[in-house]
Amino acid sequence: MNLGPINYEVPENALRVLLTGYGPTPRHPQNPTWLALAPLNNVILPLDIEPPSPDHMQMVIDVHHPNGFPSNDPQHIHISSLQLPPTYDAVLDYVTGLHARPPIIPPTNPPAIRVSPPPESGYDFIFHIGLAGRGPFRIERLGHKTGYRMKDSLNRHAPVVEFLPDSSALEPSQAEMLDQMRVSSAHMAITGHSSPIDATVDHPVRGFGKGYELYGEDLHTTIDVEHLVHGMKEQGVEVGLYSSMDAGHCVSDYAYYCSLAESRRVSSRHDKGTQTKVLFMHCCPVGQPFSTEDVTEVIQKIILWVCRNDP
Repeated sequence: MNLGPINYEVPENALRVLLTGYGPTPRHPQNPTWLALAPLNNVILPLDIEPPSPDHMQMVIDVHHPNGFPSNDPQHIHISSLQLPPTYDAVLDYVTGLHARPPIIPPTNPPAIRVSPPPESGYDFIFHIGLAGRGPFRIERLGHKTGYRMKDSLNRHAPVVEFLPDSSALEPSQAEMLDQMRVSSAHMAITGHSSPIDATVDHPVRGFGKGYELYGEDLHTTIDVEHLVHGMKEQGVEVGLYSSMDAGHCVSDYAYYCSLAESRRVSSRHDKGTQTKVLFMHCCPVGQPFSTEDVTEVIQKIILWVCRNDP
């Protein structure tokens, strides 16, 4: 874990990656997502070598070089880790700013863990990590615009949507309803709330409305998730990693949709037309079945794969 002031300068040609995880919840005073991300803050990985083991990640930085980088490596990946409050309000307050030019980094990290100044032109890759129940890693292929009935860690709902361009898109499929039941059970275990879904008969539609009228009910990541999963298996991640079509209509799904939409919005406004890659992965609580070190290693390998393989 990188503590204290940052005393090196990130090279201009470094690929910039931002990881987001979540802060404490009633059930998890130390959120497993943050436990996995914190050791990666300000870690620098050479783009053209295999990732180091979690115990030796900091050795990637050459502390004897004035800028902290070996001079013979042409390009690096610089990672920043950001803790977000696990609430719908925090998503609206902070995730949009992560895609600004330059990005706006909220002061939400623990005081000892400082985020390096963001790149003026925006991050190359923003990777969101959320907590699910016991089970495998799930790399989510899309985020949902509406359908948010679950409460957040403060027992609050997502905003009510006033603009409904296509009500037919709001009806969940049978597969989605089954997946929501599974995620609801996981959400209860994570947050400690006994009733994460409002039990009223008539549910107001909640999610994204004003400002997001031009974006569809589902937004897909531009990253080829199936190719990524296959690539991870080739690297030795043989079990416990799957693609998913339903991020759960929870705070993490809400953040994913927001991030995907803002990436598109900002790309359309700039002449370069470059679009920040956005991805979201669900991980398990510590030891169910993977350790924090396992999660950190998988995150690191995914970052390297995306930076190397996804155009």
